[in-house]
Amino acid sequence: MEHTSKPDKNLINTVKDLEQAPVNSHQAQQMEQKENDRRKKMIGRNAKFKENEHNTYK
Repeated sequence: MEHTSKPDKNLINTVKDLEQAPVNSHQAQQMEQKENDRRKKMIGRNAKFKENEHNTYK
């Protein structure tokens, strides 16, 4: 039985983002803000999960 692993979707998206070179400082700032927004969104999801998990076992 042969195991074929699929590439990590997050890594593929990161590579695609890195392939795009910003044309000017405004575009570079927008790209960085988009990345920061995505990061904050993921942190928020994890915080809510931990909060719910903590409340469940009281």
